[in-house]
Amino acid sequence: MAEKKKEATKIIAQNKKAYHDYFVEEKYEAGIALFGTEVKSIRAGGVNLKDSYCSFEKGEMFAVGIHISPYDHGNIFNREPLRDKKLLMHRREIMKLQGLVQQKGYTLVPLSLYFSGSHVKVEVGLCRGKKLYDKRDADAARQASRDIDRHMKDRSYEG
Repeated sequence: MAEKKKEATKIIAQNKKAYHDYFVEEKYEAGIALFGTEVKSIRAGGVNLKDSYCSFEKGEMFAVGIHISPYDHGNIFNREPLRDKKLLMHRREIMKLQGLVQQKGYTLVPLSLYFSGSHVKVEVGLCRGKKLYDKRDADAARQASRDIDRHMKDRSYEG
């Protein structure tokens, strides 16, 4: 019997700003159509997901605003760093997500970029925007958690 080998995932980049600006309702995995020099640049860590989002065109989904730096040792094959990258998903999933984005006011945001085996994958989040007071509440909760951890750490050394 041929057993499936578990593929290792190596996270390349994360969009931490997305977790600050949005409530992430659901997460989806999508492939991404890249050129050779782009993959080499990603392996070297030259990628930034900040301020990126997903859009729909003619039944296809594209990631807009993902910055992949030009490959250092590339030549004429280097692509434009901010070009729209096509995301690869099943048509049913794309149609479902497009309907949610149009009707319910959700946004699709790339959350992370990672290698799954030898393939580059994008984790796309179905997100709802946070209001300013939601951001303040999240910051206050995070600060309170830090304070509690700091005090607990101090108390454990006194014993």
